[in-house]
Amino acid sequence: MKLCRFLAKGRLHHGVYRDGLLLDEAGEAHDPEGVTWLLPFTPGKVMGVALNYADHAEELGLSRPEEPALFWKPNNSLLPHKGVVRYPKGAEYMHYEVELAVVVGRPMRRVKAKDALDYVLGYTIANDLVVRDHVSNTFRPPIRAKGRDTFGPLGPFLVVDEVEDPQNLWLRAYVNGELRQEGHTSRMLYSVAELLEYISEFMTLEPYDVLLTGTPKGISRVLPGDVMRLEIQGLGALENPIEEEA
Repeated sequence: MKLCRFLAKGRLHHGVYRDGLLLDEAGEAHDPEGVTWLLPFTPGKVMGVALNYADHAEELGLSRPEEPALFWKPNNSLLPHKGVVRYPKGAEYMHYEVELAVVVGRPMRRVKAKDALDYVLGYTIANDLVVRDHVSNTFRPPIRAKGRDTFGPLGPFLVVDEVEDPQNLWLRAYVNGELRQEGHTSRMLYSVAELLEYISEFMTLEPYDVLLTGTPKGISRVLPGDVMRLEIQGLGALENPIEEEA
């Protein structure tokens, strides 16, 4: 089931995507191009994992982390499908990162990997945008680089009960229709279940907390006027244009 939230005819709707249409609570159909998209749910904590694909670490000239390298993605950065990403004035190198986002369904504390997926509510697509100019010391949390307003597009759907195996999904990123990035979740250094075990050992994860699981090789520069389209197998497509900030 692909759950979503949107504004149509002056009202907020909690809907379902089916057969190319958005169905609201009353079953009325809406054209996806004629609504204002919202985040598909209200996230709690949002965390990211850096360098969770070996090929991405290699393209940055960095070594594989000895344990998951975590950072916060602040909630002010979150942006829905079709929302406008603001390109910072003076930025030299800004890039996208297509990532599988895991949404927690019930409280997790010291959960083992073999049981971890039972605590997952669903999955969605994330774009972990980065201004590379501000990543000069990988031992510091990259808040300035990744935490800017609009730098965390998420959606368009919360996909529930449709993903049989989160380690068997293709990820792709397109810029202006050109394929720039492609990878497969089987190539994660730490699986979804392993990440949830690692984090829940020292931190209680709560319903609607979100975990961004890393990005594969293939980052490249984007600029104002570009349109990013991120796709994950079975989860739909997250699309956001870029405009220069005022």
